[in-house]
Amino acid sequence: MSDDVQSWIKETVSQNPVVLFMKGTAQFPQCGFSGKAIQLLKESGVQDLVTVNVLDDAEVRQGIKDFSQWPTVPQLYVKGEFIGGSDIMNEMFESGELQALLKA
Repeated sequence: MSDDVQSWIKETVSQNPVVLFMKGTAQFPQCGFSGKAIQLLKESGVQDLVTVNVLDDAEVRQGIKDFSQWPTVPQLYVKGEFIGGSDIMNEMFESGELQALLKA
């Protein structure tokens, strides 16, 4: 895995308040989990969302898994911190924790 990809990922998550690495785009998710993640973020009122389509670049797709030490996509980052995938997001949404984190 190239250092360039790791640097780019680190820069992306640290310079944007909310970043979702996903399969597809917010307008056209390419898997159910990514679609669910986008739905939860929209329902939580996220305005400033940056999405990265991991299907566009195999190095980024593997790089984000290495970066987070998490084996699956989607992956949510808020203020540079790894939050988790769609299951964790869903649990946090149901408890109100996701909405609170995104408003903070």
